[in-house]
Amino acid sequence: MSIAPTTPATATNSTDSQAPLFQPYTLGALALPNRIVMPPMTRSRASQPGDVANDLMAQYYAQRAGAGLIVAEGTWISPLGKGYAWTPGIHTAEQVAGWRKVTDAVHAAGGRIFAQLWHVGRLSHTSLLGGQAPVSSSAIQAKGVNVFVADHDGTPGFVQASQPRVLTVPEIHAIVDEYRQAARNAMAAGFDGVELHAANGYLVNQFIDSEANDRTDQYGGSLDNRLRFLEEVAQALVEGTGSGQRVGIRLAPLTTLNGCVDADPETTYTAAAERLGRIGVGYLHIAEADWEDAPHMPMAFKQRLRAVYPGTLIYAGKYSAERANVALSEGWADLIAFGRPFVANPDLPARLQAGATLTPHDRNTLFGGGAQGLIDYPVMDAKAA
Repeated sequence: MSIAPTTPATATNSTDSQAPLFQPYTLGALALPNRIVMPPMTRSRASQPGDVANDLMAQYYAQRAGAGLIVAEGTWISPLGKGYAWTPGIHTAEQVAGWRKVTDAVHAAGGRIFAQLWHVGRLSHTSLLGGQAPVSSSAIQAKGVNVFVADHDGTPGFVQASQPRVLTVPEIHAIVDEYRQAARNAMAAGFDGVELHAANGYLVNQFIDSEANDRTDQYGGSLDNRLRFLEEVAQALVEGTGSGQRVGIRLAPLTTLNGCVDADPETTYTAAAERLGRIGVGYLHIAEADWEDAPHMPMAFKQRLRAVYPGTLIYAGKYSAERANVALSEGWADLIAFGRPFVANPDLPARLQAGATLTPHDRNTLFGGGAQGLIDYPVMDAKAA
C-alpha cells in the first residue's frame, strides 16, 4: 500500500507545452505521449469473493488514461502473496478475465498500462492466508507494522502483521515460477508489460535488505546472495512476458517502510541496478522516501544509478511539475510518477500543463468502498483548462 495523507497542492510548473514533462517518450514498443506516470496505488476495491478486478476499477483507470504510462495497483501472484483485504490477484482465470476488462478500457481510452506483480511476504496476516503463516526470507517479524484486513462481518481494520516462517530453497524456486506464470497471465489479460514490486518492505525487498535477511545459504549473507532472488525473478518476468522491454522493477533504496533496512543502501542498490541492466529490464522505478524528515536521496546516488543502468529511469516521491521538469532537464530521470495527485485528479496531465490547482483527495475513501472517492472526482472545467 503506498498512499498516505498529504496536504492540498498547487501545480507550480510553467505551462509551456515544450516543457520536458509534456514531451513524448519511447518505452520499448510503447509511444508515450508525455513523461507522466501514474504509479501503483492500493485501493482495495476488488470484487468478492475471488479478489477480481471489476468494472469500477476499469472506469477508474480509464479515466486516468492521459498518463504516459499507468502502473496498476499491486496484484498478488499467488494466495500466499496476498497481504491486504480486497486487493486484486492475477492468479486465477477469473482474475485474469477481470483484469482484461481494465486493460480493454484503458486501451480504448488511448492509454498504456502495466501490471504490478506483488508478493507481500511477511507483510500479511493469517486471516488473509487461510490460517497459514506468512512467508519471508527469514523468520523475522515486521514488528509494529500493521496490515489491512476485514473481520468476518466485513468490517475493515488494521492488525499487526503475523510472525512469518522462513522459505525453503525449493519454495523460493516455486515462487520464481509463480512470478513467471503471473507475467504470462498479465500478457493474457492484455497488459502492455509488468512491474515487479521489489520495494516498500515486500518479499523481494525482504531478501535484498541486510537487516531483513539473516539466511546463511545461497540467498543470504553476501550482497551477491541477497540479490539472487531479485535477479531470478527479473529473469522469470522477462521470460514470462517475452521481452525485457515489457518489464520494470520498482525499488526503494532509502525507504525503511515496513521494517526493511539495509546497512549500505547505495552500494546495494547500485549493484542491483547494474545487474538488472545486464538482464535487460526496460525500466527501474525508483521510489524516493517522501514522508516528513525522510532521508534525502543524494544527487550523486542518482547519478551512479544513471551511470550503471542503461534503461529508462522513473522517479517518484512528492514531485511537483516544476521539480519534475528539472529532473528531466538534468537527465538523471526519464519519466516522473505522481502518486497521490492522481487519486483526486483523473486529468492530472492536463492540470499540470495548465498550471491548475490540484484537487485534494479524501483520505477516508482511499481503501475499500465503492465509487465514492474512486471515480467521482471531476475533471477541471473548461475555464481552468
